[in-house]
Amino acid sequence: MAGFDIFEEIERLRQAGAPFCVATVIRTADATSAKAGAKAAVTGAGEIVGHLGGACVQRAVRAASTEALSAGAPRLISVRPSEKVVNLGREAEIQLFKSGCPSGGTVDLLIEPWRAAPWLMIYGATPIARALAEHGALMGFRVMMEPGAEAGQAEVARLAEGHPPTLAPRDFVVIASQGKGDMAALHSALATPAGRVTMVASCRKAEVLREKLAAQGVDAARLAVLKSPAGLNIGAVEPYEIALSILAEIVAWKNAGATPERQRQDAAPR
Repeated sequence: MAGFDIFEEIERLRQAGAPFCVATVIRTADATSAKAGAKAAVTGAGEIVGHLGGACVQRAVRAASTEALSAGAPRLISVRPSEKVVNLGREAEIQLFKSGCPSGGTVDLLIEPWRAAPWLMIYGATPIARALAEHGALMGFRVMMEPGAEAGQAEVARLAEGHPPTLAPRDFVVIASQGKGDMAALHSALATPAGRVTMVASCRKAEVLREKLAAQGVDAARLAVLKSPAGLNIGAVEPYEIALSILAEIVAWKNAGATPERQRQDAAPR
């Protein structure tokens, strides 16, 4: 393909924001059409952009890419003839795929998933909200704030007036409104599918707000996602310290995959 550059294609997919995988041939043996170093991008829909080999390799790459995206972790795979699929000893961590290709070649590949950073949606125009936006942007989150909320030097997206943000279960919401529009912020946040919703408030205030939301018909399963007070107990006092404690908790959620309910039970009040 004249003028084709796989790195330009990868960057195009990154800019589009949809999840994809990068598949790299790391080793071959015997007769194969792909050579070590060859790369391709594999979209979430299974489209392979680039050349990795024949149909058997492509089927394996699609299957491994689906698993890698689901798990959020890379995969090492080996596509080899049936008679070579034996006990691999030190290579046992490699996922095996049987090849029916008459050439009898073996292709080992590294499958690396890419997903855009999670959203960090912040409600409120308070010093804590501004500090959280700056911390979150530095840590690589995609930050979204309400219209008119200051974000310091952070680059943020703006929530369209009257429209809930487009979030996913892997995203995070922090309500730092601190008495200015708390109920509206809670309704908007809990109407999203965000898996983690946390609020800068005391336990007592949060419980009162939960009772009001329940009386207004908010689903109990969504109310269970709400955690307050926000952040880990590090003795934080100033807005930037409080923001740091909140981001520390969010990073713990992101990396450990802990449920909001367990975090709400385990986190000590600040």
